[in-house]
Amino acid sequence: MTTTTATMTAITQHAYGGTEVLAVGRVPAPTPKPDQVLVRVHAVSPDSGTVHLLTGDPYAVRLALGLRRPRQTVIGLAFAGVIEQVGSEVTGLSVGDRVAGTAWAAFAELVVAAPAKIARIPDGVSMVDAAALPVSASTALQAVRDSARVQSGQRVLIIGAGGGVGSFMVQLAVAEGARVTGMASAGKAAFVRSLGAEQVIDYRTTPDPADWGRFDVIIDAADGRALHVLRRALTERGTLVIVGADKAGGRLLRGTDRQLRAVMLDPWVRHRLTAVMQRENRADLETLLGMVDDGRLSSSIDEVAGIDGAMALIDRLAAQQTRGKAVIALLPELLR
Repeated sequence: MTTTTATMTAITQHAYGGTEVLAVGRVPAPTPKPDQVLVRVHAVSPDSGTVHLLTGDPYAVRLALGLRRPRQTVIGLAFAGVIEQVGSEVTGLSVGDRVAGTAWAAFAELVVAAPAKIARIPDGVSMVDAAALPVSASTALQAVRDSARVQSGQRVLIIGAGGGVGSFMVQLAVAEGARVTGMASAGKAAFVRSLGAEQVIDYRTTPDPADWGRFDVIIDAADGRALHVLRRALTERGTLVIVGADKAGGRLLRGTDRQLRAVMLDPWVRHRLTAVMQRENRADLETLLGMVDDGRLSSSIDEVAGIDGAMALIDRLAAQQTRGKAVIALLPELLR
């Protein structure tokens, strides 16, 4: 099956800035290479990375994407949809397969994707739930399983527990048998407890790490404090994992600065310091989709908007007003 669509609807970006630089319009439809598939997109999900690419902040992203304006005009990475065309070199995937994954220029009716970065969606998982997973849940899985190496019985603090990545990290750490404390705003406390956290710390009313208690693992996806400050809340041989923090560091590197510092400092301190550099791959997506299918993981979606509400949704995400994940539905029947 091949598409005869010459153009498609997409969310486009003509400069760096806020959502005022975005527009919904018609652009040329992509054509898959022999080693790619063409997917009809049903739902997409923005994340903090979407905001960084939109604003061009940190400045380091502009070195790859364009110094004055983005070379890639269609935004977005995480999507769920149905394969419409399969390249001649692709095996193991078929037209009509429901898939979720990541690809550049995903916030459009059609996207081309590499088979290594997509996975089939189980019958029991909706397109909306699947779209929330490819970036945020994959980052959370790699943080909890690979970087933190969370084990049953450990005391784990998740900083930024009410956000997109943090909400998945809480669930994944609980699934490993850890005793999880979440750090979030008071308005997100009930939500974080609903994910399985035993306690919630309000970062506004309890800012001093000396008052947090002691943890075997701290995973920071939001705070941005200096590493030596966070280490005060670790046990003697505890682990600190830096995922990111949108407002940390200078404008050149932002949160990447602390990630690099953690890796460089690790050999010289008694604590284990590490960072997460998220890597999208099929195996992790299959794991996450399977967990959602059997009820061990929730996509924790706070809001689903149509494409006409996408800009307002991204604004709320940038302002950290979203609890868990938000999804943009390209098909009206997916709105809920």
